[in-house]
Amino acid sequence: MARKRTLRNAGTVVVLEHRSRVLADNPLDDPRDRRLAVWLPPHYDRRGSGPGQRYPVLYDFVGYTGSGLAHLNWKPFSENVAERAARLVHQGRMGPAILVFPDCYTSLGGNQYVNSSAIGRYADYLVDEIVPFVDREFRTLASREHRGCFGKSSGGYGAMIHGMRYTRYWGAVANHSGDAYFDFIYRADWPNTLNQLAKYRRPAIAAGPVRAPRDSAAERCLREGLDDGRVRRFLEAVWRKPKLSSAEVHALMNVCMAATYDPDPEAPLGFRLPFHADTGELIEARWRRWLEHDPVLLVSKYARNLRRLKGVYLDCGWRDQYHIHYGARQLSRRLAAAGIRHRYEEFDDDHSDIDHRMDVSLPYLYHALQP
Repeated sequence: MARKRTLRNAGTVVVLEHRSRVLADNPLDDPRDRRLAVWLPPHYDRRGSGPGQRYPVLYDFVGYTGSGLAHLNWKPFSENVAERAARLVHQGRMGPAILVFPDCYTSLGGNQYVNSSAIGRYADYLVDEIVPFVDREFRTLASREHRGCFGKSSGGYGAMIHGMRYTRYWGAVANHSGDAYFDFIYRADWPNTLNQLAKYRRPAIAAGPVRAPRDSAAERCLREGLDDGRVRRFLEAVWRKPKLSSAEVHALMNVCMAATYDPDPEAPLGFRLPFHADTGELIEARWRRWLEHDPVLLVSKYARNLRRLKGVYLDCGWRDQYHIHYGARQLSRRLAAAGIRHRYEEFDDDHSDIDHRMDVSLPYLYHALQP
């Protein structure tokens, strides 16, 4: 029976405490004190490496409901990310690099690694605080040419958006099954979300004849994507529950996306919904705000930045249950049409448990960023 080989020298994981100025007084009242994990390769303290030897740095953006430290947990029949990187280094498939695991978890289950007035300034937290903090504490090659980010799902989206908007900090990005083609992947899931929110409607839906609503303040509220109280009650309920159903997690995710893509400081809860909560009608003005964040539609806007990157890696399973492979294909084609060199791969898998794809992306990033 085959067994996983354990490496004698798998590097060192260091966990630091970081107090954020950027996240202070964030709208969700999430902690400003965060634990930051860093993996140092076996070579970092090896004799002969030299006290001045510096290393490329790769930042791991985890997916929705995740946190950086989760990628260092023990995994059955597999490897955590640090173990995977150590094996790739020992196999000679990549050279030594520093891996960073930031904590960007929020009360809404995560975020998309962007700034939002409804969630917090997580892009600024990463590039203005965590990047210089890591460069001060460790022997990094402290320039964008030797710094990259990677992630899966929401983390892949974050890596792609950072490659577009924050090129002054990143030299290469890897995007595993990252959110793209919002019309396809998000809209189909909103009926289920509205069904979950309807459980918190007041007054509750009752059997019998239904009259068309008057043009009241409450109806105008729903037409403008404002919360009539059901979203607040939903959040209060899920924050109290010891366990969430899959439907509740997906509803929370879509609420999180609304807070990410359409924040409005003047709105209840600080964001708007893209659909009428009772009828399911798309609110065009609100949906346009979402599309302003769709990577498929942003390539032309950020083509100049993308051309500056030393590497762009994309992949997606062709059985992705959220249908993200269609968005990934469009994203790749738009990159190609804009003359942006990149590598796109598909594989026979779905959206879940695809860390094995880092066997491809981590060496790709290292070779793009190596001295």
